[in-house]
Amino acid sequence: MHDVVLETDNLTARFGGHVAVDHVTCAFRSSELTAIVGPNGAGKTTYFNLISGQVAASEGTVKLDGREITRVTVARRTEMGIGRAFQLTNLFPNLSVLENVRLVVQARRNKGFNLFSMAASHGEITDAAEAALGRVRMQDLAGQTVSELSHGNQRKLEVALLIALDPKVYMFDEPTAGMSVDEAPVVLELIEELKSDATRTILLVEHKMDVIGQLADRIIVLHNGALAADGPPAEVIASDVVQEAYMGKALEDA
Repeated sequence: MHDVVLETDNLTARFGGHVAVDHVTCAFRSSELTAIVGPNGAGKTTYFNLISGQVAASEGTVKLDGREITRVTVARRTEMGIGRAFQLTNLFPNLSVLENVRLVVQARRNKGFNLFSMAASHGEITDAAEAALGRVRMQDLAGQTVSELSHGNQRKLEVALLIALDPKVYMFDEPTAGMSVDEAPVVLELIEELKSDATRTILLVEHKMDVIGQLADRIIVLHNGALAADGPPAEVIASDVVQEAYMGKALEDA
């Protein structure tokens, strides 16, 4: 059994009279990729926001490596090892792809976001940034301005930034959304590569059941903010109650 890295206990988010996430208790382990699925409005994104810190919990706790981080800031959670793609995008849309990745490498090495210190002599920073871009096959776009990238390449850059950050927990929210048929396999192959690292934990919000079937070790289903199912992909997908009540048309279209 792999170690528990991340856990939520009775995690709840209320917005006025609406309960978006309803007392969700779940543990996520190293080298495990968990797909989080459910119909629109089920609470998936809010659950992600609670874990990464964009939304404050109304009740319950979030723990990383056994340490409670429920009231810890987004920036501090990132430093502690929780990486979420959109947290890192568009840092500097008018800078190049390579410069954006170098900033993340520099920050991870505690050298600060100082563009003037990023001289060519900092070869190790550039090498690490280029390696991250190479893994998403964007090395040929290193000099392009981020704001000029296609949507698909922006999504791939999100993954490169996460790799440069080197988090303990990777959080992907529909990573292939808006990508072309040619672009999506690059990201899916990379996520599959990342999950082979026994020290990493991956959470994936995804609607495409073929993607989930290819990547997930486990599926949890949220419905009306509550945890409705949790188990191996084949078991969860085959469940009548999940197909009929929780997945609905998403499964019919798969």
